[in-house]
Amino acid sequence: MPRGTSKRVSSFGGSLTSLRWSFSIDMQPNIASAAFLIADPARAAMLMSLLDGRSRPAGELAFAAGVTPQTASSHLSKLLAGGLLMVEAQGRHRYYRLGGSHVASALENLSIIAVTEATRSKPPSKEAQRLQFARCCYDHLAGRIGVAITRGLQSRGFLLVSADNRYEVTPAGVEWFFSMGLDVMALKPNRRGLARQCLDWTEREHHLAGPLGVQFMSLLCANGWLRRSKLSRAVRVTEKGWVGLKEQLGVENGLLVPVA
Repeated sequence: MPRGTSKRVSSFGGSLTSLRWSFSIDMQPNIASAAFLIADPARAAMLMSLLDGRSRPAGELAFAAGVTPQTASSHLSKLLAGGLLMVEAQGRHRYYRLGGSHVASALENLSIIAVTEATRSKPPSKEAQRLQFARCCYDHLAGRIGVAITRGLQSRGFLLVSADNRYEVTPAGVEWFFSMGLDVMALKPNRRGLARQCLDWTEREHHLAGPLGVQFMSLLCANGWLRRSKLSRAVRVTEKGWVGLKEQLGVENGLLVPVA
């Protein structure tokens, strides 16, 4: 090999490795910017307060985060720029909501890995117990009730666990949902299907999500079985709801011990 060739080959090899590394980094999703935005406690509090799917003004989000309106405005601008929030103007007022169900899903998944032993050792507040019992997971039902209802749907053969974290609605399930007032055949699947398994961050089990989960929760609220809190993500099961859930899905009040 001519003198100097080895160095040129080595240099070329190093450059090629650096190029491949740079190309690999550029091709990866930029999770660092989203992680940076969520990592701030005030911004995280704002995002979590929007997990019920509702829109809220800046003043409410500032109160939820425990910051001044000026500080909240700065945080909201960053969350908007990062795609984590959307804003809608009505007259002089601006209302903020999560950027979509994918943002809600990311927050719920982060909640699963965020629980520490120190957190578990603290006695949960009444509100925390209510959220654990039944809450909105952006646009569908979660918590102990959400998991129990999903179990009931499976035990009665209305849902079957399928691949890719999905549920398959059986013919019996299509018929049952229709008898409840929900036409499954009229629903439009999204890119993750019609019925999705969503891992519940408090129960560590799956509950029903996806278009079917969204419409089913809306139906239960419309039928007076569930009642959403106006102040938080908490959901309450009504007396009518307990009767219906026991009759239809075997979900009993006494077995779940709701928080007063």
